[in-house]
Amino acid sequence: MPLFSRRRSSQAAPIPKKPTLWTDGFGRVATRSLQVLVVLALVAAVLYLVSQVSVILIAVLLALILSAAISPFVSWMRRRGIHTMLATWIALLAIVIILGTVVWLIVWAVQSQWDDLVDSASDGLSALQGYLKDLPFTISDDQLDDFKDSITGFLTSAQFGNGALAGVSAATSFFTGLVLMIVVLFFFLKDGPKIWEFLLRPFTGEGYERARRVGDKTVSVLGGYFRGTAAVAAVDAIGIGIGLAIVGVPLALPLAVVVFIMAFIPIVGATLAGAIAALVALVANGPVAAIIVIGIVVLVNQLEGNFLQPVLMARSLKLHALVVLLALTAGTLIAGIIGAVLAVPIAAVAWGIISVWNGENTPAIPAQQKRPEEV
Repeated sequence: MPLFSRRRSSQAAPIPKKPTLWTDGFGRVATRSLQVLVVLALVAAVLYLVSQVSVILIAVLLALILSAAISPFVSWMRRRGIHTMLATWIALLAIVIILGTVVWLIVWAVQSQWDDLVDSASDGLSALQGYLKDLPFTISDDQLDDFKDSITGFLTSAQFGNGALAGVSAATSFFTGLVLMIVVLFFFLKDGPKIWEFLLRPFTGEGYERARRVGDKTVSVLGGYFRGTAAVAAVDAIGIGIGLAIVGVPLALPLAVVVFIMAFIPIVGATLAGAIAALVALVANGPVAAIIVIGIVVLVNQLEGNFLQPVLMARSLKLHALVVLLALTAGTLIAGIIGAVLAVPIAAVAWGIISVWNGENTPAIPAQQKRPEEV
């Protein structure tokens, strides 16, 4: 007898299944492709529905962000014995006053200095015309003159007037959304926890605990993001505004307001605001002042990016720069400026939800780290 014998299995070997039209390699690819198409169709349907109720959705999202940002202040007043209704009204009036001040500054800047801006744009084109003559590639004077005439003609044409009339409709939608946002914000500040508990009524057990974690994480991320971004934007606006005033650049206050608003758009916002300030300095004060303004913008952005932003936003925004850029691009394509402002906090909330999906410090299984990252 051989020293080693193969043990016979008591069960018969499984008969391999014959590949069919949908089980072979090409069939599996086709099945996955159909699934992807279905998912894309659902996403397109959701985006279409969102576009139809964009005013309501944007108002609710802004109210949610503002309520998450100011909820610690409301809770602090409640702990000090202030009645819930009074604390809600105090917080709401504070937000309305701050937003009203920002809007008033913008309107004041446009109304009082619009002529200066138009003249500066015209002078800027003339100045750039002189600078562009020294470039290695050729841009003729006729091309620049045609470009300048087209801009001037558009500003004085009936098309611009029609655009202004369209702007009236947009302003109507804006104020409608603003009123709706204030109303929704009032109820979020007053009854936010009750509203969330009402929405959690269908959940029980583990599902309820998960929904509670998701809600708490959403409020924490949105509140931390808005407060941190507002603080960073204020520092940028004050620093760059003081620098513009010292250099003697006109429109320093409106430009500071532009810097504050653009700071809510990550990555590109500060760059665009700095470019606008440098262009105004180039037109009004010359190339030396423009270079100084660029240096001021770079210095302020480096200080807040390396020292202030990591401290204020480390806990609320843990996204890679590439993810931020992609979210920013997608938000801009879908909803314009509002989408650019809301895209990054929404992406941060989505990642925050994934990070607490299976526990306080236990992310969803696909997001769990399988191996150490290479530095």
